[in-house]
Amino acid sequence: MDIDQFTARFGEDPGYLDFARLGPIGHAVLEEQNAQAELLSRARFGTVSGLRTGQDERVRAAIAAVTGFRADQVVFQPNTSQGIMHALFGVTGGVALSATEYPSLTFAAVRAAQSLGVVTPLWLETDHGRITPGNLRDQLTPAVTAVAVSLVDFRTGYLADIEGIRQVIGDRLLIVDAIQGFGIVDAPYEVADVVVSGGQTWVRAGSGTGFMALSDRAIDQLTPVFSGFMGVDGDDLPLDGVEPPSHSARAFSVGYPDPVAQARLAAALEEIASVGVPAIRDRVIDRTTRVIDLADEFGIPVSSSRAESERAGIVVIRPADDQLTTLEASLFNHGVTVTRRDGSIRVSAHVTTDEDSFDMLRGSFMSFASAINV
Repeated sequence: MDIDQFTARFGEDPGYLDFARLGPIGHAVLEEQNAQAELLSRARFGTVSGLRTGQDERVRAAIAAVTGFRADQVVFQPNTSQGIMHALFGVTGGVALSATEYPSLTFAAVRAAQSLGVVTPLWLETDHGRITPGNLRDQLTPAVTAVAVSLVDFRTGYLADIEGIRQVIGDRLLIVDAIQGFGIVDAPYEVADVVVSGGQTWVRAGSGTGFMALSDRAIDQLTPVFSGFMGVDGDDLPLDGVEPPSHSARAFSVGYPDPVAQARLAAALEEIASVGVPAIRDRVIDRTTRVIDLADEFGIPVSSSRAESERAGIVVIRPADDQLTTLEASLFNHGVTVTRRDGSIRVSAHVTTDEDSFDMLRGSFMSFASAINV
């Protein structure tokens, strides 16, 4: 499948530029959901058991193909936040992270510290919201056993250099919240010890989809605090006593996963693998460059990085404080969907952002420029 064939498999309305919040599902995911719902509605002989085991194997294989982890190092999660909770509740010692990270990370670190008393957050100073190898190096202490960072920062759109971060932190655990880059960034996931992501944004698999991938070292070092009956070895339901957690990624599961959600995530990732993440990234970079160019044309300040190596699908524009409401109204009036946060507008484009969408964005910027220059 080439990139144009991949793009044709989606059909969201023009003007949607909010993929960092939610990616509208495409034909493959919709077809998969309908097919699995049909199986569930009929419960044809022999289908229910196969649905549970088959989709779990399938989704782990699909995740492995995109991340480079082995399938046995992957466990399905219903969302990013639960995977992050598993990871940070499992850490012993200091965990270094920014206080400006998405709340999935900050809440997990604080809750783990409050509940267990074996985790100590070290709040990092950032370079204008960015965690870089350089500013991280100077803040590490011997007490830090893990570093947690977003692959792409949700506020700034900054693409972290996780390879450089790995070189700086040495043998400490590297925990990566990948949700704002997974599916559109050709990242070296193999340098991380834990990679967690949901599938509802750039992967476009819908809500209730996610995963946690762990290196063998992470499996050795993390404590599976929330490990349920599905987190033990063997295929039989453990009815005769409470068995110890599996010494594998499987330990970080609780109960039965949703097989329909697993099927949706697998279908989305199988299509991504068929076209290749590099091809998707190239098209996304082209789309975000066009957003930046439009902002420049109408004199709207861009606060996110312009360097292709430091961005993925997010462009952040920041007008003057007294002009923000006017810009937001102009976008709304032209049917452009974006996210407003922290005095800025986050525009996030995907491969399917088409000419009609850019025309609508241009129209909203033109109306804004006219309004502020009256």
